[in-house]
Amino acid sequence: MRSLILPRVLAGLLAALTLVCASAQTAPAAVAASGPPAGFVAAAAPNPDETNAQRAKSQPGNNAPFWRAVQQSGVNAGITSLPGAEKGVLIQQFVQYPGSRVTNAGEAWRQVRNDWIIPYGGALVVIVVLAIALYYFAKGPMGGHVPYTGRKIERFTYFERAAHWANAIAFCVLAISGLVMAFGKFWLLPLIGGTLFGWLTYALKTAHNFAGPLFAVSLVIVFFTFLRDNFPNRSDWHWLKRGGGLFGGEEPASARFNAGEKLIFWGGVFVLGIVVVASGLVLDKLIPGMAYVRSDMQIANMVHGVATVLMMAMFLGHIYIGTIGMKDAYGAMKTGYVDEGWAREHHALWYEDIKAGKIPAQRTPPAEGRPAAHA
Repeated sequence: MRSLILPRVLAGLLAALTLVCASAQTAPAAVAASGPPAGFVAAAAPNPDETNAQRAKSQPGNNAPFWRAVQQSGVNAGITSLPGAEKGVLIQQFVQYPGSRVTNAGEAWRQVRNDWIIPYGGALVVIVVLAIALYYFAKGPMGGHVPYTGRKIERFTYFERAAHWANAIAFCVLAISGLVMAFGKFWLLPLIGGTLFGWLTYALKTAHNFAGPLFAVSLVIVFFTFLRDNFPNRSDWHWLKRGGGLFGGEEPASARFNAGEKLIFWGGVFVLGIVVVASGLVLDKLIPGMAYVRSDMQIANMVHGVATVLMMAMFLGHIYIGTIGMKDAYGAMKTGYVDEGWAREHHALWYEDIKAGKIPAQRTPPAEGRPAAHA
């Protein structure tokens, strides 16, 4: 009899354990169906507003949860009262770029700008400036080997100088403001602080937007003003083969503009000028009929950045030769006149045409009290 008690007890315990497990699994459903028992107080669900408020105090500026929720929602556009395309889109549509480590188009653009255009563009500008400085301290300014005669030749008319100076001033405003906006946070922000840097970049951005259209108009005027004398000729190849006399020897003979100036004209003014102006007008939203969606603006920004860096690199060489790199070159753009000896040394073919009477030594009436130029 006692031998049957132990098996019955074990069987009863097993049955009780099975019943408890089954009830534990069905309890939530039962509670959910019938509600909590009397006197039961459930924990309150977290309030999103309170959570965000606490995070704003403990982590100021951290709105990552908000953007994470936007990304996870999969909603491409919301509702907004603002006019224009994509005003209700908080994050660009996700696109997988081949070989890219990101899937967001905006993040891909940011990485191209920060990892390629900014560092390599800045390095190019620095390299050009250092190369010009090394050349100047090693060779000094060009020219001064032909004695001056005191006889003047008109190199630039008043209109030509006015067009050139308008374009040069606009370019300097754009170059300085663009360099500060692109690279200022790396070297200027730590020096002057965030407040002053913010005001400075805001002012420079405003100047940049206003100087852009002026640069575009003056660039067109400069192009057509100097077009006739910038067509290539046979002497240009000889000038290029000898490096323009930059590395020793006599400067090769050239027409009114040498091959180096023609490269600046066609490569910098014409080709890069079209790209820079077109992309700048897109960024300024001055082209009618465009929707100005994010992708268009990002492409325009990248094209504008690359083209402007190349233009600055080319124009830095032009500015150097036109100021301290060649003796009395700046005076030609300041007064419009050069000495006969200067013309014979730097533009011998142009000087010979003037001596032969093919080109007048002066194209505009002389100012009152100033003798007329002659060759």
